Amino acid sequence: MVAAVSGGILHLAFPWPGWDLLGWVALAPVLALAATARRPGAAFGEGFVAGLAFDVLLLRWLVHTMSTYSSMPRAAAALVVLGLAGYLALWWGAVAWAVAWLRGRLGPGALWLAPALWVAAELARTRLLSGFPWGLLGYVPYRRLALIQIAAWTGVYGVSAALVVVNAAVAWALVERRGRAVAVAAAATVVTVGGLWGVGQAWLGQAAGPTVPIAVVQGNIAQDVKWDAAFRAETLRIYEELTRGAAPGARLVVWPEAAVPAYLRFDPAILPWLTDLAGATGVPLLVGAPDARPEGSRLAYLNSAFYLGPEGLRGRYDKMHLVPFGEYVPLRRLLFFVEAIAAEIGDFTPGRGPVIFPLEGAPFGTVICYEVIFPDLFRRFVGEGASFMTNITNDAWFGDSGGPRQHLAMVPLRAVENGVAVVRAANTGISAFVAPSGAIEATLPLGWRGTLTRAVPLRRRATFYTRFGDVFAFACVAVTAAALAGPWAGAAGRAA
Repeated sequence: MVAAVSGGILHLAFPWPGWDLLGWVALAPVLALAATARRPGAAFGEGFVAGLAFDVLLLRWLVHTMSTYSSMPRAAAALVVLGLAGYLALWWGAVAWAVAWLRGRLGPGALWLAPALWVAAELARTRLLSGFPWGLLGYVPYRRLALIQIAAWTGVYGVSAALVVVNAAVAWALVERRGRAVAVAAAATVVTVGGLWGVGQAWLGQAAGPTVPIAVVQGNIAQDVKWDAAFRAETLRIYEELTRGAAPGARLVVWPEAAVPAYLRFDPAILPWLTDLAGATGVPLLVGAPDARPEGSRLAYLNSAFYLGPEGLRGRYDKMHLVPFGEYVPLRRLLFFVEAIAAEIGDFTPGRGPVIFPLEGAPFGTVICYEVIFPDLFRRFVGEGASFMTNITNDAWFGDSGGPRQHLAMVPLRAVENGVAVVRAANTGISAFVAPSGAIEATLPLGWRGTLTRAVPLRRRATFYTRFGDVFAFACVAVTAAALAGPWAGAAGRAA
């Protein structure tokens, strides 16, 4: 019961309602239970229950998505969410098991290895089986700018580690129940939070660079009419009207993912219409639309972003990291039954690599929707020369839920990791401008139709994270491996 309550409380630290201070203590009971469990297996169970409660509550909006926009019954959608939450809970259980197992060899001091164990688990769930790094602990303090600047060196994983340090300190005090333990826990908390704040303040104090004015348009086209052929003309009219209003003074106008409900390159009316619009406004457009290319005897379907000017198509990026069970079925031969349950699952092909669009004086890249939650993928664009980034998305699938808000909360960490501004255009919201500091400076709320224009700062420096990637996270994996292998190596040595 304590573990389930702990996981449930931790979900409150994420949007909605975003009570982020809970993230610094909510994990402590789970760690304390692991450090006092009689058997590592029992600790695994407690961690699993906590993770299950957390992820079921965090991801409950997926039930709406699957049952509303596919043929999947609501009960079946709930079972799918339960299965996904169960998979993610395995990582919680693994961390709790490791703490309990190490406690038998190191005593309660094993708690101080929890940050490395937790980060190793987060990196694994980000990279294995296509990856699903939704709701990493490091996203909790996304509005506390001074506390997240460490991500410029460590990625989001360093912020996760800091939260686990404080949670482990609280757990240490709960387990030891001595004045000295409370003092050690308090000191660890002060040093961790104070260190983050000091580094953050120094990093935030640096001078800003040149800017470029960018506009985003949010058409707010409902998902149930988005692909209705009878509504297509109205969709295009809405985007043309918004673009003409936003273009004056802008150097680029950004449309959301799949804003054009047609195969842009193959529709004889759409491409000329877009190039005429770019010519009439004098501003290039970044437009989301589906695309296709021949691959052998079949067509490969793509989720794409097109960069257009008055002369026509200037560049195209195809989404590389597709949504499993949304844009494709992984292990299709093994999981053949999934398509029978939800026939609307797409059959998209991943793109071949990052693309940098040549806006004069301000080259930029774009990630499409779900891709923004993958730190290593995002940094590849910046490493290849993007001076700012865009994120085009269609969060209409999520409804008016925690989903769009949780999605937006991940964008500030991408900005900080790479020292780059992010321009976000969402079909139904939340569109936003995010500064290199991670500050969300302007938004268009869910369900609004409108435009935003902002002077976007260009990237001034390459961060450690952009240059070297997940060095910190892999160091945590190494510490985890050494800690777990140490007792086995010692036992083998004594036997020899």
